[in-house]
Amino acid sequence: EVQLVESGGGLVQAGGSLRLSCAASGFTFDDYAIGWFRQAPGKEREGVSCISSSDGSTYYADSVKGRFTISSDNAKNTVYLQMNSLKPEDTAVYYCAADLLCPPNLIYYGMDYWGKGTLVTVSS
Repeated sequence: EVQLVESGGGLVQAGGSLRLSCAASGFTFDDYAIGWFRQAPGKEREGVSCISSSDGSTYYADSVKGRFTISSDNAKNTVYLQMNSLKPEDTAVYYCAADLLCPPNLIYYGMDYWGKGTLVTVSS
């Protein structure tokens, strides 16, 4: 059974940091790309970042470049999202998802597998 389990969300003040984790199981981790997506209340889901487990290529949305860093520990089948300099507009439910490739422009639809999400709240 494929499982993606996010953790690490919480409440943080603006300017603070959080590290999200996505633990994967049930598929060949090295063959997949793992992406982070987020959905704020009343807004469409959007892509945040993606990493290709095979070659380590990374991609970021413009809104998080320079503040967020995605990384992968293939030995643990886990992808991390280090989030620094958080802003209130980063408040959202963050999901990780898996597909064979990182999607163009980090579009969210078409990803094969999804986790249930973890809530990040950034207070001003």
